[in-house]
Amino acid sequence: MAQVLSIDIETYSDVSLPDCGVHKYAASDAFEILLFAYSVDGGKIKTADLASGESLPEEVMQLLLDDTVIKTAFNAAFERICINKHFGLSLKPESFRCTAVQAAMLTLPLSLEGVGEVLGLDRKKMSEGKELIRYFCMPCRPTKANGGRTRNRPQDAPEKWELFKKYCIRDVDVEMQIRQKLVKFPIPDREQELYCLDQRINDRGIMVDEGMIGHAVACDLIYKESASKKAYELSGLENPNSVQQLKGWLSEKGIETYSLAKAAVEELAANTDGEVSEMMKLRLAMSKTSVKKYEAMDRSVCPDKRLHGLLQFYGANRTGRWAGRLVQIHNLPQNHLPDLELARSLLKEGRYDLLEILYDSIPEVLSELIRTTFIAKPGCRFIVSDFSAIEARVMGWLANEQWVLEEFWGAGKIYEQTASKMFHIPLAEITKGSPYRARGKVASLACQYGGAEGALTSMGALNYVKESELKGLVQSWRSANPHIVNYWYQIDSAAKAAVKEHRQTTVGLVTIYYRSGMMFIRLPSGRELAYVKPRMTVNRFGSESICYEGIGLSKKWGKIETYGAKLCENIVQATARDILAESMLRLEKKGFDIVCHVHDEVVLEVPEGISTVEEVNEVMALQPEWATGLPLKAAGFESTFYKKD
Repeated sequence: MAQVLSIDIETYSDVSLPDCGVHKYAASDAFEILLFAYSVDGGKIKTADLASGESLPEEVMQLLLDDTVIKTAFNAAFERICINKHFGLSLKPESFRCTAVQAAMLTLPLSLEGVGEVLGLDRKKMSEGKELIRYFCMPCRPTKANGGRTRNRPQDAPEKWELFKKYCIRDVDVEMQIRQKLVKFPIPDREQELYCLDQRINDRGIMVDEGMIGHAVACDLIYKESASKKAYELSGLENPNSVQQLKGWLSEKGIETYSLAKAAVEELAANTDGEVSEMMKLRLAMSKTSVKKYEAMDRSVCPDKRLHGLLQFYGANRTGRWAGRLVQIHNLPQNHLPDLELARSLLKEGRYDLLEILYDSIPEVLSELIRTTFIAKPGCRFIVSDFSAIEARVMGWLANEQWVLEEFWGAGKIYEQTASKMFHIPLAEITKGSPYRARGKVASLACQYGGAEGALTSMGALNYVKESELKGLVQSWRSANPHIVNYWYQIDSAAKAAVKEHRQTTVGLVTIYYRSGMMFIRLPSGRELAYVKPRMTVNRFGSESICYEGIGLSKKWGKIETYGAKLCENIVQATARDILAESMLRLEKKGFDIVCHVHDEVVLEVPEGISTVEEVNEVMALQPEWATGLPLKAAGFESTFYKKD
């Protein structure tokens, strides 16, 4: 049995960890490890006070260097990256086990403190930690009282330092307790393999165009100054950005408004004219946050001109999907400019005057160019490949909706075919610009997971149909997809049987069962989704339903209600995640460098003249062994910068 080295470290850097990420944090010349707490094979926890001149014991260094020794930590990426930088090592992720990942796989919180609370540990994370970290781990403001120093060291507060050492030791203790509590739920080998892949992708990073970032921020500043000047001249207000002053100005124009939130301002801009409409448009321009992501890139870019740590493994713990960090690449604005390269080149050259002449809205242009700030390194280009309608394919496959599968094995015109089934119109009559195709698309996206009129409205259905038609649209979609609708109810019934009777039920390729106070859903891949402390309850409609405990929309631990169609959404998105994960493993084994991935899309940095888009698409579309009969298709393009094709 492999030896286990449990680790927690406390560090100092003049770079903000939350704002810039661990790679930028550790790359600072000021970075150092202050305390190194450790336990070998669950033994007594010891600490090496590096900041006070102690050295890490040779025994511990040898354990670190030994790839057969398992190193454990909560958020192990932080420990690995910091240890590598401080000691000049090249420790690989394969010998690390991340307790945060292990907890996330059971949908527990992503923080050490949160997991400790939920698990009811005897010895929890010390509450004094935040204040001690602020004191010792971050720069301080020079004052007369502290002698003008810019950081606090052990000798500046010996009692606090002794408490800090106890805090570091306690974190190792808490991590070990968590592992003991979760000993029946180890990280599966496949997920450990994916974790290591994730770490390699984050360590590799993706290059950004720093010059373009600078121009975007400068262009935005000039534009907002111009908009503010116009607003001042138009309104005569001392401060056109003041909500109180602007409400007074509108009142003088005969318009009373209780809110100047974005939606209210947009409505006023659209439904008024003259000075009021112009003023509302200027307010929207002044408040547009199109450069927030540029600023995040600028903060986070490392000395190698690359952004690292953009992805968090198992960040969406309900499904196991990756989550975005730092720049939030999962919600980058799409680009629809027909002359994207022209706009991009004008910004890179600092031709702000031409941008304003050629385009209606500078903020919109800057927003659409955010993706293009990611660039391939010299001598390479990006090959971008993504799955076509992956969730609709998986849903049809799981529910065995034959017409959906046949369509995806054929032309793949799922929206046209959906409209044909819903409205009993010949397929040939539903062209790409047809309003029926639009209705089929909206219905497919909104109704797949049990959505009704409200889901259609939120998906923009009122752009295509009248409100009075929504109910009929839902019924038409459900009539056209009887096996999918039946699948919702089968999953709902199986989940209730698991919770009420602790009975295991298999529904097609999915198995639902109860174990150790949790409901599990075993996916076709063999991976399991966990629902903590499930129990029966009554929903707002007076019907019997399931609730469980987890992190809800409030970002706090609490009760979450669920039902068959919602569980189907979890199952489908989790299965789609597993398909993407399998594809990424195959791509890496073929020698491709993955620099990023977003939802169902991968971005590869490939040397010029090597490989083709078609080759990558073929690898992406290969069926995993566990997904026999699933029609997969991938499409892609190549470019020297990232974009939405």
